[in-house]
Amino acid sequence: MARTIVVKQIASPIRRPKVQRQILIGLGLNKMNRTRELEDTPAIRGMINKIPHLVKIIEERD
Repeated sequence: MARTIVVKQIASPIRRPKVQRQILIGLGLNKMNRTRELEDTPAIRGMINKIPHLVKIIEERD
């Protein structure tokens, strides 16, 4: 079974660059306080690292 991480959106995408809004949509987030369980891959980690001010990693699961 693949490792997963739980990501929560902690800030609004209003008045953010279009690229940052697109990253949120790519992660499956678009509204405040939404959470998603995503596969822990380098691509997902890279997306999260681009917008650390908008999202928070809540939990890492095996």
